[in-house]
Amino acid sequence: MNFINRKNGFIVILATFLILVAGLIIVLAAGYISINNVKSVRNNIYSLGSYYAAEAGIEDSLLRLAKGMNLLANNTLTIGNGTATIEVIDSIGGSKSIISTGDISDRIRKIRVTYIINTDHVSFYYGAQVGDGGMIMENNSRVKGNVFSNGSIVGTAGAKGYIDYSVKVATIGSRIEGLVIGQDAYTHNCKNCDIAGFLYYSGGGQENCNASQGIKEHPVQDPENLPISSEQINGWKNDALKGGVFINNYTVLTGQTDYLGPRKIEGNLVLQNNSTLIVNGTIWVTGNIILNNGSLLMLDSGYGSASGIIVADGRINVLNGSNIQGSGQEGSYIMLISTNSSLDPLNPAIDVMNNAQGAIFFSSNGLIRLHNNMLVREVVGYGLYLDNNAIIEYEIGLSDTSFSSGPGGSWELSEWKEIE
Repeated sequence: MNFINRKNGFIVILATFLILVAGLIIVLAAGYISINNVKSVRNNIYSLGSYYAAEAGIEDSLLRLAKGMNLLANNTLTIGNGTATIEVIDSIGGSKSIISTGDISDRIRKIRVTYIINTDHVSFYYGAQVGDGGMIMENNSRVKGNVFSNGSIVGTAGAKGYIDYSVKVATIGSRIEGLVIGQDAYTHNCKNCDIAGFLYYSGGGQENCNASQGIKEHPVQDPENLPISSEQINGWKNDALKGGVFINNYTVLTGQTDYLGPRKIEGNLVLQNNSTLIVNGTIWVTGNIILNNGSLLMLDSGYGSASGIIVADGRINVLNGSNIQGSGQEGSYIMLISTNSSLDPLNPAIDVMNNAQGAIFFSSNGLIRLHNNMLVREVVGYGLYLDNNAIIEYEIGLSDTSFSSGPGGSWELSEWKEIE
C-alpha cells in the first residue's frame, strides 16, 4: 500500500512538473510571438514613415518645379524623425526624373517620378524665310542655307548678295536681282544673277541671268505663311502672364545678374552694359527691348535642349558687344519676337548689330536688319535687310525646334512609382 501511495505521489509530481514545463513553453512562445509582432509592427510603422518621407521629398520638389523655385540636383530634407534624400536627374528636352529616398531608422523606401515639360514645336526649314516685304542684300552678305520669300530678293546697286543653296520667290511680279546662287532659283523675273543650278521662271522673263544647268519655265510659286501664327504668339503671351505683371521699365543694371520669367513687363526691357539676364520662363514686353554693350541674355540651364521665347510689342535692338545664348545644351536658343510693324531700315522692328548665334529672330509684321560683319543662325520676318558681310548660317536642327515656357512652366506627369 505504501508503495502504491508513493507511486501515485510521484505521478502527481511528474504531471505537475510537465504541466509547469508546458505552461512555461506556452508562455515563452507567446512572449516570443508577441515580441516578434511588436518588432513587425515597429518595422511596418518605420517603413510607412519612410514612404511618407519619400513622398514629402517628391512633393517638395514638384512644388519647386511648379513655382519656378530653385531645385538643387542633390538635397536632403529632415521630416519628423526621418530624412528624404532627393536626387534630380535632367534628361533631354527639359524633362526631370526625381528620386526621393525616405529613411527612418534605416528603413528605406524610394519613389521616382518623371515630369516632362510641355513644348511647342516650330519648324524652320529655311535659313531665311521672308514675307511680302521681301529681302535686300548688300555687298557680300550671305545666307548659308535655303531662302523662301513672298517678295522680291534684290542686291543693292552694283552689289552681290550670296545664297549658298536654293532660292524660291513667290507671287507674280516678284524678282531676284544681283545675286549669286549656289543651287536652283525659282522666280517670276530674274535680272543680273549667277545661278549654279537651274533657273525656273514663271513667265516674267530674265535679263542677264546665267544658269549653269539651264533655264526653264515653271508655274509661279505659291506664297507661304510665316511659320508662327498670331494665335501662337498670343498663347506665349498668356504663358508670360502666368508669372505676373511688372508695371514699369525693367532694367538690369550694369554688372548685375537678374533672373526673370515667366513675366509680363508693361514697359521696356533694358540690359545695361555688362549686365546679365537669365530667362526662367516666357517674357512678354509691351515696349522695346534693348541689349547694350557687353550684356548677356541667356536661358536658365533648366531649359535643357528646349528653347525659350521673349515677345516684344515694340522694337528689339541688339547692340554691339551684346550676346545671346541658349541653355548651354545643343539645339537650345532664345527666340526674340517683335510684333512691331516698322519697315524703316533706320528704325526696323528688329535691329541686330552683333553676332547672335544663340538666337532666332522673328518679326511677324516688320523689318529685320542685320548689320555689317555679323552672324546669326535663323531669321524669319515680314521683311529682311542684310548689310555688307552679314551672314545667316542655318543649323539643321532648326527644322524641328522645341519651345517651352521654361523650368517654371507647364509640366506633364509621365511616371510616379515606388522603386524600392
